Amino acid sequence: MHELMDTKLIDSSDMSERGKARARSRSRGRPRWPEAPGPGVPQTQEASRQTRLPAETEMLGRGRQRTAPSAATAEGLLEISAGFQRVTIGERGGRRRDLHDEGVCTRQSMGHVKDSKSGVSGSPIELRANYFRILSRPQWILFQYHVDFNPPMESRRLRSALLFQHSEILGSARIFDGAILFLPQRLHNTETTLFSETRQGEKVRITVTLTNELPPSSPVCLQFYNIIFRRVLRILNMQQIGRHYYNPNDPLDIPQHRLTIWPGFCTAILQYESGIMLSMDVSHKVLRSETVLGFMIALRQQHGDRRFVEACTKELVGLIVLTKYNNKTYRIDEIAWDHTPNNTFKKGGTEISFKNYYKTQYGLDITEGNQVLLVSHAKRQGPVGAPPPGPALLVPEFCYLTGLTDQMRSDFSIMKDLSYHTRLTPEQRESRLNRFISNVNRNPEVQSELSTWGLNFDNKPLTIQGRVLPTENILQGPRTYCAWTADWSREMRGVPLNSSPPLQCWMLFFTRRNGDVAHSLLQTLFRVCQPMGMRLQRPAMIEYEDRQESLLRALQQNVAPGTQMVVVILPTNRKDKYDCVKKYLCVECATPSQCVVARTISRPQALMTIATKIALQLNCKIGGELWRVEIPLDLLMVVGIDCYHDIAAGKRSIGALVASLNKDMTQWYSKCVLQSRGQEIMDGLKGALQGALEAWMMRNNKPPTRIVVYRDGVGDGMLQSVVNYEVKQIMDCIRSARFEYMCVVMLTSSITLPPPTRPKLAVVVVKKRISSRFFARIDGKLANPPPGTVIDSDVTRPEWYDFFIVSQAVRMGSVTPTHYNVVYDSSGLKPDHMQRLTYKLCHMYYNWQGIIRVPAPCQYAHKLAFLLSAVYPQ
Repeated sequence: MHELMDTKLIDSSDMSERGKARARSRSRGRPRWPEAPGPGVPQTQEASRQTRLPAETEMLGRGRQRTAPSAATAEGLLEISAGFQRVTIGERGGRRRDLHDEGVCTRQSMGHVKDSKSGVSGSPIELRANYFRILSRPQWILFQYHVDFNPPMESRRLRSALLFQHSEILGSARIFDGAILFLPQRLHNTETTLFSETRQGEKVRITVTLTNELPPSSPVCLQFYNIIFRRVLRILNMQQIGRHYYNPNDPLDIPQHRLTIWPGFCTAILQYESGIMLSMDVSHKVLRSETVLGFMIALRQQHGDRRFVEACTKELVGLIVLTKYNNKTYRIDEIAWDHTPNNTFKKGGTEISFKNYYKTQYGLDITEGNQVLLVSHAKRQGPVGAPPPGPALLVPEFCYLTGLTDQMRSDFSIMKDLSYHTRLTPEQRESRLNRFISNVNRNPEVQSELSTWGLNFDNKPLTIQGRVLPTENILQGPRTYCAWTADWSREMRGVPLNSSPPLQCWMLFFTRRNGDVAHSLLQTLFRVCQPMGMRLQRPAMIEYEDRQESLLRALQQNVAPGTQMVVVILPTNRKDKYDCVKKYLCVECATPSQCVVARTISRPQALMTIATKIALQLNCKIGGELWRVEIPLDLLMVVGIDCYHDIAAGKRSIGALVASLNKDMTQWYSKCVLQSRGQEIMDGLKGALQGALEAWMMRNNKPPTRIVVYRDGVGDGMLQSVVNYEVKQIMDCIRSARFEYMCVVMLTSSITLPPPTRPKLAVVVVKKRISSRFFARIDGKLANPPPGTVIDSDVTRPEWYDFFIVSQAVRMGSVTPTHYNVVYDSSGLKPDHMQRLTYKLCHMYYNWQGIIRVPAPCQYAHKLAFLLSAVYPQ
């Protein structure tokens, strides 16, 4: 576990920051369910003669295989997704996430939480939540129809206009999302054929087929309510971008940075413990006032024709762009250098150029005919038995850049101006939600739409009861102190650590320009280490030239097998140098290392604080322990699992498992598994956990009695895969003959051991990207709940054993809780014990002297997977 702790220091200073920024920008901007892509690849005679490249087989999260083109060749891009296919509501990848794992019922198999899943410890607290009750809803049977267009129509607005030409047949009460039509009455025939005509005179045949009859209690009605509310958002002139809706008529302009913020909302209507409710939170979309074409022109001027292709590929691949003609977001996967808007593709059996397509479909004129096209691969699955949907080709002139670049994120002025508009306090957030729901309830057109379907929403946010768990005691050396403010960085100064091995043989690498900075850091380290009980010898000072080759050569010539630690002062925050250090010291010469950017330690007023954090990192990486919390359970193994995906860099996904080895949860076993690109569900989980169990038994001479697994990184729609696939692997590992043999060996080696029994298991899914928010009224003002606030009723799901914990304390904006869903539990722990154990583990992350948002093993697994992605080749 040497490399689990590249510290908060690294987050703000060293080379991994750039990679993190790119990962954050991709995860925030990546569409969760891409709609049918736009037009596809041209079929010119020249392009058709190109050599076809073999497709790359890619493992999806549920173990299915799909074939995706690996290069932007004409042959590889021929499969074009033209409109929606004939699929059922459960098969449509574009809307299935609205159900949020509907139908995955895990609570019913756990007898100890069937009657109640609420804890009892802690003090009660009254909270306000961003949920609004549905006061009334439809009580009639709903008829679901599938709508097919021939020839296919890509524009959802055009499909709606063509279908609604037949209001006399369909009636005035109808909901259509582009492929599925909901009506309160049944049409005369099971299959109805209609004929419409576009403005250009093109004849379109529309086939409306009855697929289902839904009673009011049907779970599919939840999707129907969400479709109605999306209709309400469109009535309020809001535009859909990706998953959420934004208001382009009320932009927040930041002209000095050429940025625009569209305010919006993320909404979902779901069944909760206290009824069906609308969950709503404020969202913001950051747009840049430049197109991809303008960005490419600037790159050509900056780098010249010779380096343009390389620079363009490096800067654009992986970015999220917005096409304003349909308000959809796409991720740039490749650049089709041999395709221009003058190329043609097949649409409805006829050839049409991109230039004519955008003119007829959206009324847009392409001014630059020689611009290359952008490639975005479809991520959704097509109908069963049909070929996978092909990529979309995008015109750079119509693509607007979204999100922030690494350079923007490092600009304090830009981030400060953005946070002023986007980091809302609890009072600001609730005020904006109240104002929006008031607009919904007062708008005549909206109320007419809602009353047509018998829907009515409450105008006040939900009030619920929560509990604040007792404050945990931090045990550090001879001292015990409470984590009152969720931060104990001051309390731990000058106090001996729990354990600190001597650091005798270590090296400090620096450039000539940073020689003074290196010596200042070394002197400060000696000052801060002595009070903490760390025995630090003088290191070998090694100077290297400011070149990556020189740094690598210096490491190869000086680092020996007996070296305990390597500290490298990097002159800049270039990620390639950081990756060079980590790759050599993790793969080729296993040695703990710490990277620090020279600028971070060049400020004398902050050097003491930074040096203290560096000293803590050095201690952890050579096997030291900083602090602990009291965990009363004996023989408990805690496991954290997470995956990291660097899809933009074309690398394989990394799955990481981290498991505790002692009672205090201060020593850890780690294992990584290489997976296919984009794969979240782990295939090698059984082997990784088997190694963790063997390491535990070698350390403790007995098997654990309980195993609690925290699984991070599972998104909506993947819960069933975790239950069916990963939990099964864990159970198979516990029941394996190899584990039984190890237990028998341990038993025969000591007569004091009891007969071996299989460990009891609990698997908890950890979700951070949620829209739930909770506010407390403190001293007459709406504020963030205190750390340790637990919510386990009203807004939890009735079919799940789940709860929320607010573990952090934030200085700006509104705190985001973490959602925990116990999908399997035979551990015998009461809900109160599970909640308190989870909260205790949020105190045990050694990279931060405070409480973090997720249990420490989850964060360690994430850091380990991220580190391996930096050192593992493509």
